Amino acid sequence: MKHLLKMLDLSKEEIIDILNLADQLKYELKHSIPHPHLKGRSLGMIFQKASTRTRVSFETGMYQLGGHALFLSASDLQIGRGEPVQDTARVLSRYLDGIMIRTYKQEEVENLAEYGSIPVINGLTDFSHPCQVLADLMTIREFKGQFDDLKMCFIGDGNNMANSLIVGCLKAGMSVSAACPEGYRPDPQVLEFAKNYDCFELTDSPIKAAENADVLITDVWASMGQEGEAEKRKIAFKGYQINDEIMAAAKSDAMVQHCLPAHREEEITEKVFEAHANEIFEEAENRLHAQKAVMVKLMA
Repeated sequence: MKHLLKMLDLSKEEIIDILNLADQLKYELKHSIPHPHLKGRSLGMIFQKASTRTRVSFETGMYQLGGHALFLSASDLQIGRGEPVQDTARVLSRYLDGIMIRTYKQEEVENLAEYGSIPVINGLTDFSHPCQVLADLMTIREFKGQFDDLKMCFIGDGNNMANSLIVGCLKAGMSVSAACPEGYRPDPQVLEFAKNYDCFELTDSPIKAAENADVLITDVWASMGQEGEAEKRKIAFKGYQINDEIMAAAKSDAMVQHCLPAHREEEITEKVFEAHANEIFEEAENRLHAQKAVMVKLMA
């Protein structure tokens, strides 16, 4: 593994390897065992999309690993004034040991990796959110103990989260159902990948998708950059909410995940969110541990 660009690039073995290391690093942190694997290393963090969890988890993770993180907003870089991403990649490769980028186009992440000579980590694009899904998988395994014989159900927009969850959960060994309204389906590239699995189902019925699910996952109806579509999306996603009815269709011990921020009473009810808050905020914490594992694998 040279980079983390999208879940499609990872094998099952690489996913499990990252999760095992993440578990180890989490244990060491909880027991105050130092792990300065990246002492003297620097990570450049390019943010063209703002974030709470991504910035804090990467910056804290680099500190705990003994390294240093630099926050680079679009206004801090010449890339914000028209410098080609391939030139930025080649310059930063001479200063840094790794790059994390959170941006819009997947193409920008791929170009950074192609033209740079250091590891590139996708902190989020409109197509993929691999760091979040690695944290989700870590949390699912913590609470359920395994991936085999588990069913993950995603309800909502077929966005970057849906794309990455479908790929990540199928590769890990889970069966997957996704309920998305017409016009808001996952990326064709992801659906083509999922055709290889008999245990994948795409439907427009949230109740059907949730039947016998072990894990229920959702995301906001209007992601960053889609605020102008909020009202239109509220109409399109009416009924695509994790609520008591959906929970009743799932297994009695089903867990709930949400990548946050959550819009209570839209994609998830306040009642369900608070009943599963421990799982959701453990998932948020696991961003730190999963990303540390990725950085160690790529930069140590």
